Amino acid sequence: MTAPLMSLTWTDHLTGRQGFLVVDRLVRGVSSGGLRMREGCTLDEVAGLARGMTMKEALHYNPEGRYIPLGGAKGGIDCDPQDPGAYALLVRYLRAMKPYIESFWTTGEDLGLTQDLVDRAAEEAGLVSSIQAVYPLLDDEATARRRLADAFAVEVDGIGLDELAGGCGVAEAALAALDRAGVPYQGTRVAVQGLGTMGGATARFLSRAGLTVVAVADIKGTIANPAGLDVEALLAARDSYGTVDRAALRPGDRELPGDAWLSAGAEVLVPAAVSYAIDIANQGRITARWIVEAANMPVLPEAEELLAARGVTVLPDVVVNSGTNAWWWWTLFGDIGPDADEAFTHTRRSMRALVEQMLARAEADGTTPRAAAHAIVADRLPVISERFGWYR
Repeated sequence: MTAPLMSLTWTDHLTGRQGFLVVDRLVRGVSSGGLRMREGCTLDEVAGLARGMTMKEALHYNPEGRYIPLGGAKGGIDCDPQDPGAYALLVRYLRAMKPYIESFWTTGEDLGLTQDLVDRAAEEAGLVSSIQAVYPLLDDEATARRRLADAFAVEVDGIGLDELAGGCGVAEAALAALDRAGVPYQGTRVAVQGLGTMGGATARFLSRAGLTVVAVADIKGTIANPAGLDVEALLAARDSYGTVDRAALRPGDRELPGDAWLSAGAEVLVPAAVSYAIDIANQGRITARWIVEAANMPVLPEAEELLAARGVTVLPDVVVNSGTNAWWWWTLFGDIGPDADEAFTHTRRSMRALVEQMLARAEADGTTPRAAAHAIVADRLPVISERFGWYR
């Protein structure tokens, strides 16, 4: 794949903080990719995320579906989302990016931001919607927008469908790997880093499937219980940033250092928070059999090589967490309706087929799941390019 189509750096005139936008590719003149806000965000990070979005879009291409893949893009802002000036900075960033969002960049929540916050800031910045660039591609814009709004209004046991869709996909990726290896769900232990949108939903789905969640980590540290945590109680005790109120802990729950989730005695690790969480220095502490990348780019390439040499399988982010993005477009384009059961069924079916294809390709080629995912993308990109055209 070639260099990104567009890469830019924006400097806020009030604070001097920087924001970034990278458009990796356009398909039918439009790209898709969320906006993250975190202290230390860089242009290189955003470029890697944008490339990943191109891959996620291609991986979910279904010639028989109504949703047709878009190009990949990503935005980023170098600021702590809990900074008192973060929201005003977000509004100024979106105002500066308005021409791109109106024309060819559809965006939404990512690390550090919720969709509600993005929507509110987009309206204040004078935008119709953070995804308005895709509206000209819809057969019936009014119906499609109403369908997506209805889907965002759906809740299941206190958690919004928009939050659950991605976690359903992550959980299904993990379950597909267990099934392929012949490992029963009962007795399989899980540790999750991050109990925000993606991590919290993933913990719920895996727990309800019969796995035992033995550790979760948030900004305050790791909560662990080898007998299993009460996932629902922890979810109910979260704040908007995914931080658990420790008053909700049970007598058997222990508070450990923030990185204790790495060596929590789990067979499955789910990094669902920041990028670059697993590096050369800490990968040696991991005894899990699978790492399921719910976050974007949580395992550094050098660490993944060492993990693979030790027999640890990394299920890559471009596949594992792609369900969130796909759910948006499946709903907007009309492949599914604003119904939780329909969304979960479609997500499970699509993710399982994709994960099984990836793992079978990796086994046949004698390579890693990530390399297999890249190979699948390489097969699909020419088909998409021939049918819809890339703008490079």
